[in-house]
Amino acid sequence: MEEENMEKAMNKKHKGKHDKPKPWDDDPNIDRWKIEKFDPSWNEGGMLEVSSFSTLFPQYREKYLQEAWPMVKAALKDSGVTCELNLVEGSMTVSTTRKTRDPYIIVKARDLIRLLSRSVPAPQAIKILNDEMQCDIIKIGNLVRNKERFVKRRQHLVGPNSSTLKALEILTGCYILVQGNTVAAMGSFKGLKQVRKIVEDCIQNKMHPVYHIKILMIKKELEKDPALANENWDRFLPNFKKKNVKQKKVQSKEKKAYTPFPPPPQPSKIDKLLESGEYFLSDKKKESKKWQEKQEKQAEKTADNKRKREAAFIPPEEPSKQDPREPDDHKKDVASMAKSLKEKAKMYGKQKSVENINPEAYIAASGEKSSKKKSKHS
Repeated sequence: MEEENMEKAMNKKHKGKHDKPKPWDDDPNIDRWKIEKFDPSWNEGGMLEVSSFSTLFPQYREKYLQEAWPMVKAALKDSGVTCELNLVEGSMTVSTTRKTRDPYIIVKARDLIRLLSRSVPAPQAIKILNDEMQCDIIKIGNLVRNKERFVKRRQHLVGPNSSTLKALEILTGCYILVQGNTVAAMGSFKGLKQVRKIVEDCIQNKMHPVYHIKILMIKKELEKDPALANENWDRFLPNFKKKNVKQKKVQSKEKKAYTPFPPPPQPSKIDKLLESGEYFLSDKKKESKKWQEKQEKQAEKTADNKRKREAAFIPPEEPSKQDPREPDDHKKDVASMAKSLKEKAKMYGKQKSVENINPEAYIAASGEKSSKKKSKHS
């Protein structure tokens, strides 16, 4: 038991060996994320071994690299790195010298020649030698098999008149160049991580770059609010769901009723012959029956062909004549109209005669009628 306690105590002591408080931990003035510029006094002895990197470049870059090589050579000379352009092999090589003090500058020089081989302009590629600038070359050629789809999705990344690419550059703070089967990006580590995610999602058809741009714009606005610094932003971000417009309708097969018994066996040729009685016929009768069936088929076919030939000589049906009853009906309609008009004219004449009555004649006529009535009564 004592030995076990001793071992535990030793382990505890060893575990807390590097957990002692440091004097600079409590100092708020120290920025631990700041990248300090390299001072040559930190490595006065230089490099012990020669380190070198080389990369191939495509043939179409040969002319441009020849023109821009003096600029590249001058930029690397300040850092104590030599560079060589081999046009025969089509390669670029960088290597350290005795004057090299910064051990990491050779990695930066390697990134420089890689960017130059991927069609990045020399003035832009030289910026990689700064400590704050990083680069990432994303391979997109092997993400899609179909070449037509690959070209179409790569165009989605670039956008009309390179508008999508410019928007991504502004929001991520990175330089992005789409060239062939690769995407070269230069910027901070945070920006490069965002660019890689956007590029891979676009080429794999997971999410369109426009949706990523919307999300980045919302995040940029949320960063301005200090109250939301320690909160989860998922509730503010839009949730884009992939919609497949052309969906094939799955034809649901009707389930057959389950039966434990196997299906009945199909009858063989011999069974069919036995059933029809042909099995017991002689060869001569069989041949005569076949010949008779053949003759019947031929007769049917000749009759069918004759019917088709005669169909061309059948006259077409003439259009049906108009019904002779129609004019009689028409005459009846005209007669009824004339009769109604005459009746209306008579009625109109009577009304006019009533309107033009002389009052004196009317009174005289009424007087005569009354005298006649009295005489009758008397």
